[in-house]
Amino acid sequence: MGRTTVVRILTSVLLPAPLGPSNPKTAPFGTVRSTSRSACTRPLKTLLTPRSSSAAPVIEAECTEARIAWGGNTIGAVFPTLGAFLAELSRRGEVRRIESTVSPLLEPSEHAQREARLEAPSSSRSAAAFDPPRAALGGRALVFERVEGCDFPLCMNVFGSHRRVEIALGAAEHPRGLEAIADRIAALVQPTPPRSLGELISAARRFAPLLRIPPRRVRSGRCQQVVKLAERGEVDLSRIPLIKCWPHDGDPIAVGSAIDARAAGTADGNGRFITFAGMHTIHADDRGVATPSSHNIGMYRAQLLGRTRLAMHWHMHHDGASHWRSWKKLGERMPIAICFGGESVMAYGATAPLPPGISELLMCGFLNGRGIPMVPAKTVPLRVPANSELVIEGWVDTRCGFPGWDPRSGEPLGDGAVFEGPFGDHTGFYSLPDRYPIVEVTAVTHARDAIIPATVVGPPPQEDYYLGKATERIFLPLLRTLIHDVDDYHLPLFGCFHNAAFVRIRKAYPMQARRVMHSVWGAGQMAWTKMIAVVDDSVDVHDERAVWRRIFERCHFGRDVETVHGPLDILDHAAPWLGAGCKIGFDATGAGESEALHGVPAGAPERPSAVQVHALRAALESWRRESGEDDGALADFDLPEGGLGRCVILAVRKRRAGDGARAIERLWTIAASIGGEHLGDFAIVLDEGAAVRDFDDCLFVLAANIDPGR
Repeated sequence: MGRTTVVRILTSVLLPAPLGPSNPKTAPFGTVRSTSRSACTRPLKTLLTPRSSSAAPVIEAECTEARIAWGGNTIGAVFPTLGAFLAELSRRGEVRRIESTVSPLLEPSEHAQREARLEAPSSSRSAAAFDPPRAALGGRALVFERVEGCDFPLCMNVFGSHRRVEIALGAAEHPRGLEAIADRIAALVQPTPPRSLGELISAARRFAPLLRIPPRRVRSGRCQQVVKLAERGEVDLSRIPLIKCWPHDGDPIAVGSAIDARAAGTADGNGRFITFAGMHTIHADDRGVATPSSHNIGMYRAQLLGRTRLAMHWHMHHDGASHWRSWKKLGERMPIAICFGGESVMAYGATAPLPPGISELLMCGFLNGRGIPMVPAKTVPLRVPANSELVIEGWVDTRCGFPGWDPRSGEPLGDGAVFEGPFGDHTGFYSLPDRYPIVEVTAVTHARDAIIPATVVGPPPQEDYYLGKATERIFLPLLRTLIHDVDDYHLPLFGCFHNAAFVRIRKAYPMQARRVMHSVWGAGQMAWTKMIAVVDDSVDVHDERAVWRRIFERCHFGRDVETVHGPLDILDHAAPWLGAGCKIGFDATGAGESEALHGVPAGAPERPSAVQVHALRAALESWRRESGEDDGALADFDLPEGGLGRCVILAVRKRRAGDGARAIERLWTIAASIGGEHLGDFAIVLDEGAAVRDFDDCLFVLAANIDPGR
């Protein structure tokens, strides 16, 4: 395949859209689109110094725990309440208390952001194998004793390290850590048929604990020690420490919307959101059923609107949204219970990517070693975890129209709806405001000593990163069951879980890597993965530098690249359509004779020589010096170590459409004059100011801002 064809492939694949400041580690950034979906930039700015960062001695309290026994083998300890879990973390030196008063607006998230980048009191031995750069990071869990205008203390960063996630799930003392939980799952999903009576008895013992994991019905719970009813004027949601994470949260004008927060119906909430609670819903078909099989727990956000109102945000593919549509079809409002805290396994269990029909409550019971106790809610026909810290009960309005409302269209927003958002999301970008339904709150119940959890939603690593890496490890046996070719996989930080995945296989036949790519693109929530790289079993898939080096060693971009169209994450702002676009896969396993495609023969591509790489670097430096301040000028560049002279990162002063493409064309004209077919053939073009020498940061921007079909 000639170089011209390769040029066209990479131009359409790797040219990112306009973006803002590009160091998520120090200044989280965001590229957002106006309501018309045209690109504009609004940075998630670093917050101001909080009033106080002083830390008091950690909490000292007696720990209450429950040990999990599977088939007579004690696995670990989990904790029945958030308070018990925090007490154990305190005993281990994993908690920092902040006694000075903080505002719920921005200050807690600034504290948590700073803490998350510190070394943790204890590291995870097992995480050193699958996430070595962050095995010892995460700082401490934070407890804010006094939150301005609120009646409860607030805790954050509780799950913000690999070690604390292991403690929460009862895997802290096991030498394999989270892999021990994966081993338990593997024993269930990949059982060996018994060959004798003894093996049959052993198998029965192994499966017997499953009888204990369904949720248990109880009459009362600590979550209802205090009951406040809206009809008696006792509910004021602003007294709960709901936080504002980022400066533009809840400010539509700041991200280019045509209406402000007052017109959007969200001004009274001051940009405060629920960020870390389980949303309990059921399908309309299960109304009136004592034990509904559709009972779902989703971890969604909800925006504070006023004393008794919230805006519920969920994506179209979420179970909660599916349940809402079922109630909307009936013309009835939907009951909901928003539950904070609970057993130490609840936060993980509620976010686990379970197969359809498998309840999160069963997963929580599995991790807990026994069923989660559930108590009837006071004002809605749902059951809620009895050990929750606080529960918000209410009804979701189904008169609301679907997302996609444009305030400039002249169409009314409609009954039962607000223009929810914007919200700084885990991708490092603001998700834009849109139409979402109102929740009318009927009751708030809570424990007398309740503490409210929250999390910073923003560029990784945050708490959701560590919970997500737990999913990576725990669900490996299930992925292997679905896709037998998978040996191991890694979800790199730069991909925010849905933008990139590295997969390792034991290659046995031609085109096996492509089969795996398409299998992953059809596997549950991994279907949203935008970029996949497949390597063979000679590569440590958790060593990101080794994976990229193998890509540059073995991939011919005219032969070893697979692109498809399909569903993408709703938060992918680079997608040409909402929730749909193009995906790309790299086969870095090495092409055999039967894998020659598009006229490109088998074998590894010829590597540029050191002389050619030196000449390219000199030519780029000359280009940079002569560019000046012109539109489209080269502001900076880098040839990253491990890129083998094939990967070149350019930062250009982009002023108009096409500046990036023209920079790539000039790069390849220079490379062609030097010689070497693959010199600089993997080009990443970023905006001026990008940290071109921070390869991880460049990958973060690349994964977020490309549509591989553009």
